[in-house]
Amino acid sequence: MRARSLQDLGDVRDALQRAEREAAERAARERAERARLERERNLFSASVGRVQALPDRGLAEHRIVPPPPEPLQRQRDERAVLREAISDEFDVESLLDTDEALSYRRSGIGIEVVRKLRRGGWTLQGQIDLHGLRRDDAREQLAAFLRDAVRRGLRCVRVVHGKGNGSPGREPVLKGKVRSWLVQKQEVIAFVQARASEGGHGALIVLLRPTAPAAPEPLPSPLAPAKRTR
Repeated sequence: MRARSLQDLGDVRDALQRAEREAAERAARERAERARLERERNLFSASVGRVQALPDRGLAEHRIVPPPPEPLQRQRDERAVLREAISDEFDVESLLDTDEALSYRRSGIGIEVVRKLRRGGWTLQGQIDLHGLRRDDAREQLAAFLRDAVRRGLRCVRVVHGKGNGSPGREPVLKGKVRSWLVQKQEVIAFVQARASEGGHGALIVLLRPTAPAAPEPLPSPLAPAKRTR
């Protein structure tokens, strides 16, 4: 910086003084930081005693890469969907007992259960009417109906599939499909063709697997404090 007047000399002097003060303050802070680190090292040495650095053995640093997360819940959901799924390609004929009144019973279910079902020995507790529905709609509604029936603890229900009087060739479209769908559902243990008074050729009486009743809610203890209400 070239001074052209006394004023400029004064400015140069002030700038130099500021620079000296800043340098002195910076040096003082550095000395204080070094002193603090020295005190900490001395305190550490006094606490743990003499230490010796481990020799460098030239080992490579092995970084452990964690495995990718496994979507367990999604897999459980997909397995549940597969269990709930019912196929149109399932061959049901080999599993059905064909007699004067169509019947089916799952392995381990005695013939007396089917006979009692055919005689109306079980009280009807619910029904679903699939007559007139498209195949995909009927399949979805039947699956939902069975899930709800099991959840509610129902044992005997009626599934109306229609007699096919309004179908081309007067052939029942849903009759065979409904049988196939029911056989694939684990909660269905038996079914028979309905009696004439219950729908005849256009319906099936279905017996569902018993489910454990829900545990009742515990009664409040007489010693428990009463809840305050506002």
